[in-house]
Amino acid sequence: MIEILKAVLLGIVQGITEWLPISSTGHMILVDEFLSLNFSDVYVNTFLVVIQFGSILAVLTLYFHKLNPFSPKKSLDEKKDTMSLWFKVVVAVIPSGVIGILFEDKIDELFYNPVVVALALIIYGVIMILIEGSRRRSKVKDFSNMSYGLAFAIGVFQCLALIPGTSRSGSTIIGAMLLGTSKFVATEFSFFMAIPTMLGASALKLIKAGFGFSGFEWLVLGIGSLVAYLVSIFAIKFLMDYIRKHDFKAFGYYRIVLGFLVLAYFYIF
Repeated sequence: MIEILKAVLLGIVQGITEWLPISSTGHMILVDEFLSLNFSDVYVNTFLVVIQFGSILAVLTLYFHKLNPFSPKKSLDEKKDTMSLWFKVVVAVIPSGVIGILFEDKIDELFYNPVVVALALIIYGVIMILIEGSRRRSKVKDFSNMSYGLAFAIGVFQCLALIPGTSRSGSTIIGAMLLGTSKFVATEFSFFMAIPTMLGASALKLIKAGFGFSGFEWLVLGIGSLVAYLVSIFAIKFLMDYIRKHDFKAFGYYRIVLGFLVLAYFYIF
């Protein structure tokens, strides 16, 4: 029962932090420090990645019509635009997919520690504040105006998220805005890029783990994913409503404060 409760709490953290540009991995590492699952290291590492599957389902639920190229409610041109959007998403995830497959283990070995997480939180928090403080003109305000080259360039920024603490959504949103997209296009495209990215990461982890988990371990994973799904629904709606009225500076300040707290905690304890 205790392990199920831990899975619920981890699911809540995953659902909130995956979509906000504050680093879900960084938060999951911190929470795991205090609520470590009482399973093997292989299972825990797999759980912390595969739980993201619930978050993916939340995007598919909320944006099903927008992402469905076969919707009978869409005109032929709208269906073509939807297919084009999917092709752009596929192009965008190529860079991180290639680097992740080739160097995932090495990256985890070098960077998967609290100091790197803390520094990444602080550095990207500062960058986020600076970008929002500068006056930018958005050239791309609709997905139909996004080129495949731009989609690939945004995907290059997602590679930065392979370093824990960076934030996948944060790096793609920052990159897209720097490259000239509106914050709405940047945020939604970040959501859509998450679908193949997380599916690939989850599948890779499960394959490496060998699917050799007990019935109870699968139950814990399922509960964590379900909670992540439900919480993600609210987190995505909150973020899209928030950016209609505010910028991303608050998230930048939050990252900086959290980064220094992480450094202080791990250096003291």
